[in-house]
Amino acid sequence: MVEYRIDRRSGVATYVQIVQQTKQALRLGLLEPGDRLPTAREVVEATAINPNTVLKAYRELEREGLVEARRGLGTFVRATLGTGVQAADTPLRAELGAWAARARSAGLGREDVDAFFTAVLDEHFPKGDQ
Repeated sequence: MVEYRIDRRSGVATYVQIVQQTKQALRLGLLEPGDRLPTAREVVEATAINPNTVLKAYRELEREGLVEARRGLGTFVRATLGTGVQAADTPLRAELGAWAARARSAGLGREDVDAFFTAVLDEHFPKGDQ
């Protein structure tokens, strides 16, 4: 099950953070079709956000065809965004983890690493390139 982490200082709407984190879990194979998302109540208890925010995020995911709400049962994953390869277990993830550890030991903070990584991504994956 996915655990949402809300960054109130990010400037990104809370419901968008939930959508993004759900999509990330789908891409990494952490969520698969048939898996149940946490209930709105569970997310509210873990993150102290408004239940309507969670429901808005889930509606957006449903609109995109990624999840479906089943009355009385919860919200379930319908589709995946993964490539068929469990990205969480690839050597690339291990390399990226090692790089992140080196960046941290070099004194870079999370925001520094994020900016650095985003710049490299923009360089190698031009806008519009999925």
